Amino acid sequence: MTLVLLTGATRGIGRAAAVELARQGVEVALVGRDPGRVSAVAAAARSASGGAPVHEHVADLTLMSEVRALAAQARERYPSIDVLANNAGAVFASRKVTAEGLERTFALNHLAPFLLTNLLHDRLGGGRVVTTSSDAHRYGLLDLGDLQSAKSYSAMAVYGTSKLCNILFTRELATRHPELCATCFHPGVVRTGFAKNENSILRIATTVAAPFLRSPRHGARSLLWLATSAETADLTGAYVVDETVVQPSLQAQDDALAEDLWERSAELAGLPADVSA
Repeated sequence: MTLVLLTGATRGIGRAAAVELARQGVEVALVGRDPGRVSAVAAAARSASGGAPVHEHVADLTLMSEVRALAAQARERYPSIDVLANNAGAVFASRKVTAEGLERTFALNHLAPFLLTNLLHDRLGGGRVVTTSSDAHRYGLLDLGDLQSAKSYSAMAVYGTSKLCNILFTRELATRHPELCATCFHPGVVRTGFAKNENSILRIATTVAAPFLRSPRHGARSLLWLATSAETADLTGAYVVDETVVQPSLQAQDDALAEDLWERSAELAGLPADVSA
């Protein structure tokens, strides 16, 4: 039975994917930061499934200590993981740093999936790593000297840069670990809770726009395709939009930048710069 470890499983496309995976008979391990929401989505997934196991994990992935704790739990519980779906993400209206000194957007959207993937590499075998990116990456601009956005902070620009990091991470992961199928995708502009983490103009804007946005179920299609389809079993290093491989921005295709970002991310995450697992 296929096992999918899915972060960001309690809202939006994560919740839709969790329920659909369970309906297809896939064993799922759900990760969210709110215990109540994790339990609610797990119950919905169990109701949809034909008896496939549904596991629950609670972790705040803005904190690398909790990423490490999640990895330790997963390593203890699962001898192998077929698919790691790095779906957790958010946009924050204002710049704040975590208790570990990391800017929240960078920590959650990029550094957490980078660290979790590396910590679980030996459990993935020849499996798949699917990371939720966005076409917002086209409005990002990566400055390796200012990964924490200390010079200036614009919520959507910083979000876009974090999604650019997702694509560069995927490219470098595919290069360093050709035994894996590493992909990322744009889910479309989806009715979801990613901008509703605090009171802000972003929350108001997403609420007003909601009737015109893509449904979470529609947004989850590419995630499901990349995670489970036989068509994508050998696909790696690719950026996907609506189940179609497309070229990302020029900066997202910069292999030297991808390598440099990997090494800088390893340093910030407390991993060796030449980490291969």
